[in-house]
Amino acid sequence: MRQNFIIGLAAAAALSACGPTDHRAVSGPQFDHVQDLDGTPDLIVDGQRLADSWVVYDQTFSTTACSVVEGGVAPGEHRVLRFTVTTPNIGDADIFIGDPNVHVAANDGLFEFATCHNHYHFRHYATYQLISANDGHIWRSAKRGFCMIDVTPWQSDGGVGSWVYHSCGRVGIPGNQGISVGYADTYFKFLGGQYFVLDGGDGQAPVPPGQYIIRITVNPPFTAAAGEPCLHTDLSGFCHQLPESDFTNNVAEVSITIPDRPGKTGFGPGSGNVTDTELIDDENRPDK
Repeated sequence: MRQNFIIGLAAAAALSACGPTDHRAVSGPQFDHVQDLDGTPDLIVDGQRLADSWVVYDQTFSTTACSVVEGGVAPGEHRVLRFTVTTPNIGDADIFIGDPNVHVAANDGLFEFATCHNHYHFRHYATYQLISANDGHIWRSAKRGFCMIDVTPWQSDGGVGSWVYHSCGRVGIPGNQGISVGYADTYFKFLGGQYFVLDGGDGQAPVPPGQYIIRITVNPPFTAAAGEPCLHTDLSGFCHQLPESDFTNNVAEVSITIPDRPGKTGFGPGSGNVTDTELIDDENRPDK
C-alpha cells in the first residue's frame, strides 16, 4: 500500500569521474511524490531479457576503462560474452536504500568505495556466473559494483506508477537508491563490467567453445565474514543484504553456446550492433 505522505523534491549537481579523463554531470537526488514502504519487496531476475541479450564478440579495452581497472582485465583486445541483467521488484513495497553517504557514515557494511568510479558500490547485490555444462567449472564476470535505481518499468497489476529512485550519489553528493514496486534496475550489456572475458585476459582460465550456462542471482545468499553485518537471513540461515518476501525466486539461468569464431558482428541473440565503447554505469545508463 502507498503511504500517504509527500516526499519533497530535491536537486543537486556535481561532476564525477568514471575514468581519469571521463567527467559527467551528475544530478542530485530525485524523488517522486510517493514512496511505498508498507509491505516487503521481492526481487527476481528477468530470464527472458537475459536470454535475448547475450552476445560473444571481440572487443578492444582501453587502459582507463573502470571495468578494466576494477575487474583486473588486461587492456587490449579480448573475446567477451556480454549480456543484459534486469532485476524487477515484484513485491508489495519498495527496496529503499537512500543515500549511500549516510550508510557509509554509519559503517553498516552496505557500501564500499570504488576508487576508479569515485563513488560507492552496493555490496552483495548480484552475482554473475558462467558455468560449464560439461564439468561445472565457474567463471566470474568483470562486474564489481552496483547502483540500484528505477530504470525499466515492469508491468504489474494496476499498471506502473512513476519512478521514485534515480540518483546513485557520489562522495559528499547525496543519492537516493532503491527500486520501486513495479520497476526494475537494469544493467545494459554495453555497460562497464557486463561481460565475461573468454580468452583468459582477466587471469582466469580461458573459456573454450562449447555449452555453458549464464547464472544470475540477485540479492544472493552469503556467509558473513568476521565483523560483517548479516541484516537478513533465509530459512537456511544464509545472509542477504536486502529484505524480501521470497528468497527462492532470485535466480535466472540461460543455456548458451560459445562458438569457435563469433564473426564480425558477434554471435548470439544480441549480435549485430557490437561496440568497443563501454557506457558509464550511473543514473544516466540506458535501458537498451
